[in-house]
Amino acid sequence: MFRAARRHRLEAYLKRLYGYAYSLTNDPVRSEDLVHDTAVKALAARRVPRDEAAYRAWLFKILRNTLTDQTRRAPPRDTHVDTSAIDGELGSTHWSETQEVNAVTVRLAFSELPGNHREILAAIDVAGLTYAEAAELFDIPMGTVMSRISRARSALYKRVEETHTRTNIRVFPLRKRRATGR
Repeated sequence: MFRAARRHRLEAYLKRLYGYAYSLTNDPVRSEDLVHDTAVKALAARRVPRDEAAYRAWLFKILRNTLTDQTRRAPPRDTHVDTSAIDGELGSTHWSETQEVNAVTVRLAFSELPGNHREILAAIDVAGLTYAEAAELFDIPMGTVMSRISRARSALYKRVEETHTRTNIRVFPLRKRRATGR
């Protein structure tokens, strides 16, 4: 019973963990492996946070630390982005051609960002962590998270604008979110 409850609690976060892993690696197979390794470590842990926000941040920290450990041990990988694996939604009848171009443009701009920008954007905008959860994940003050996400979003927007200048592809920004309550 205890194991089933733990597994069920973890399953609620698998898609978000995968999105975070994919945002950091640009590799669907490696992302699946990271999520698997994270799940194994989380299920084997003796002490698990009871509070849901702390549990969520703990899972993302496991994934991030696993990636860091693997990166230290492995030779450098190709950073090419496989745009065919972007989202299951891409190419479906619900997406227009413009939305597909926008998604690819943003994903490619994202892949060109420095690792620290990709990491904070992946945690907050892809995985949906709150600023407080990201602060716990990265072990930094919440104010630092807020300034880093602001700089990362600006850098991403600049890359998208550069793509527009080079290719005449126009990506329209989403409405801005309020930072309070996030």
